[in-house]
Amino acid sequence: MFHSKALLSLILISSAVVDASPLSRSTGKATLSFATRINESGTLNIVDKDRARAQAFKNAGHLGKRDGSISVTNAAMTYTAQVGVGNPATEYTLLIDTGSSNTWIGASKTYSQTSTSQDTGNTVSVSYGSGSFSGEEWTDTVTLGSGLVIEDQSIGVASSATGFAGVDGILGIGPVGLTADTVSNTDTVPTVTDNLLSQGTISEEVIGIYYAPASESSSTGELTFGGYDKSMITSSVRYTSLTTSSPASNYWGINQSISYGGTTIQSTTSGIVDTGTTLILIASDAFQQYQSATGGTLDDTTGLLTITSTQYSDLQSLSFNIGDTSYDLSPNAQIWPRSLNSAIGGSSGSIYLVVSDLGSSSGSGLDFIDGYTFLERYYSVFDATNGRVGFATTAYTDATIN
Repeated sequence: MFHSKALLSLILISSAVVDASPLSRSTGKATLSFATRINESGTLNIVDKDRARAQAFKNAGHLGKRDGSISVTNAAMTYTAQVGVGNPATEYTLLIDTGSSNTWIGASKTYSQTSTSQDTGNTVSVSYGSGSFSGEEWTDTVTLGSGLVIEDQSIGVASSATGFAGVDGILGIGPVGLTADTVSNTDTVPTVTDNLLSQGTISEEVIGIYYAPASESSSTGELTFGGYDKSMITSSVRYTSLTTSSPASNYWGINQSISYGGTTIQSTTSGIVDTGTTLILIASDAFQQYQSATGGTLDDTTGLLTITSTQYSDLQSLSFNIGDTSYDLSPNAQIWPRSLNSAIGGSSGSIYLVVSDLGSSSGSGLDFIDGYTFLERYYSVFDATNGRVGFATTAYTDATIN
């Protein structure tokens, strides 16, 4: 069961740049209403949910199965949007996922065929760890908001789906390679972003993502196809190349080092940026240093480190050194929103840290995941055209809201 906590409205605009100034392009705009939800289903605590997703990333990458086995339903926080399919369009509630790339429907609402619906005769099947779907591939018109229309988009139409109660499917916005071996008679299938580019709606295959922190009662955010929204950032966008280290290279993978209070706790290594992971997961050896430095103790219910008020007052900045830029998380940015403690089974008077143990030591090829609790403090840009990921500060980077 999903429990709604806040709303994210995502504005999809078209702009493409290599510095901080977006193009003044006016085409390709649309607005989607996204919901941020706390996933309270199952018995796993918040850390177990994210760690299961991380392990699935690793297993899929090492086995060369780039379609994943990624459990989007394991995420403690999920995002959904209303997406139109067909003409006239029927709206479906789809999960937004950067860790997978197939778009499919039919988990709950039945597919409504129109004159634009074409059955390719191919079968499609994707496993997401605790969930999966299988069915037939169709092509159809897909509408994102009121302005972005994609013709002949490959979609999966589920005849069988498990693990997706309350939603109709997934809008996959990961790299196209993640669609490999998911559709019969096909190597890979173009993603929605691929088709927006090939059909001339956007000029570069770029996705910009802005999240307001979940602690904000009126939190809003934006998802931008084709560039990013300059009005939502307070600095230039600084980029780093995608990593070549496997298995992180199968996803939105980058290289970074991490320091706490000026002391390096994780040397430069590879990992991924993922909206579907709620926490910040770091390699076990780095996590042990972080726990020792903060004085945190593990809470059995949530799986998170908990600290006292005195320890919180002594908390130092946690820095993510990416490319030639250091992205700092203030003490307040390192703690779970206290107003949402009950949503993760925590105590209302406790202080929980959002940095947790990945479950494996450095050197695995995927040694960290920068999840939602990092991305709600920094605007992120996923640039497939130029093979890079970028970040910029926002009004919430240094905010004291948790």
